Amino acid sequence: MMRLEILTPVKILYQGQADLVQLPGKMGSFEILKNHAPLVALLGKGRIKVIDTDRNIHYINIPGGTVQVRKNRITVLAVPEQG
Repeated sequence: MMRLEILTPVKILYQGQADLVQLPGKMGSFEILKNHAPLVALLGKGRIKVIDTDRNIHYINIPGGTVQVRKNRITVLAVPEQG
């Protein structure tokens, strides 16, 4: 089980536990599972897929951002939508 937060400067897009997180990396999509190695990466425009601990699937669209993974904590800092 991992703790996931997806944040923008103005709001929280998702906060909770996850078993799997799929992210739109700048160099292509990648997945994070429990006990993943520490990581900092740039994210491109795309959709984050979250499978929570109850096996529910959530999709969150982001225009880009960064992700940090450390000790089963995933923090996504998404850029705000232009509009």
